[in-house]
Amino acid sequence: MANAYLQGVEISASQFLDIFHHYDKDGNGYIEGKELQSFIKELQQARKQAGLELTDQMKAFVQEYEKNTDAKIGIVELVQILPTEENFLLFFRQQLKSCAEFMQAWRCYDADHSGYIEADELKNFLKDLLQKAKKPYDEKKLDEYTHTTLKIFDSNHDGKLCLAEMARLLPDEENFLLKFQVGGYSQSKSEMESENQIDLDSIDENGYMDENELDALLKDLCEKNKKVLEVNKIPTYKTAIMALSDGGKLYRTELALVLCAEDISAPAPL
Repeated sequence: MANAYLQGVEISASQFLDIFHHYDKDGNGYIEGKELQSFIKELQQARKQAGLELTDQMKAFVQEYEKNTDAKIGIVELVQILPTEENFLLFFRQQLKSCAEFMQAWRCYDADHSGYIEADELKNFLKDLLQKAKKPYDEKKLDEYTHTTLKIFDSNHDGKLCLAEMARLLPDEENFLLKFQVGGYSQSKSEMESENQIDLDSIDENGYMDENELDALLKDLCEKNKKVLEVNKIPTYKTAIMALSDGGKLYRTELALVLCAEDISAPAPL
């Protein structure tokens, strides 16, 4: 089935999802190693069978990855190679090019401040995205895009997207949330406190953290994890995280979205 889709002049959103899942055999969110080599080989075969030349993007991709057995690609890289219908996954990157812009959008579309974007909120996001891009769509197509986006990014299959899941659409160089995950910060409150010697209760006694306190926290994390986080990027990290704040007050629930895998219970803002 995936081979047949690769022969298409244009690939629908749902077909794109099927292709990605077909080659991401271990379900880790990446096509890598033998999976990637298999994809490259079958992409070339499928285009030849369909009488189609490789596009310039495909040729550049093959040249870069064909002999690199250690390489891996994610959703963002794949969508730039395949002729995806409407290319709706790229609209996100075109309009939200920085992590700070992404955080602002998250704040806007997580309307109930649950810490997740649920199906109805995601649908509103995609609807606005298509309207801004002046792309024609109908309700059926919008439902397909919503379903496909959930399927692609909902890694724990709970029917909603957390911040880290949605952030996978950002370029790696802009997605500092990946650095927190690599550095081991995406964890429970107790794990974060014990491993990084950070006592969140003592930092935010009022139930929230202001910009100065966040700055001190980030400097502490950079000092303890120099190999992952860069001190000179603290202003960038801080600007992005503060985009989640409420009037300059970063409540523990918002901070938990960035630093912890599980929510940190705290009084809701008044």
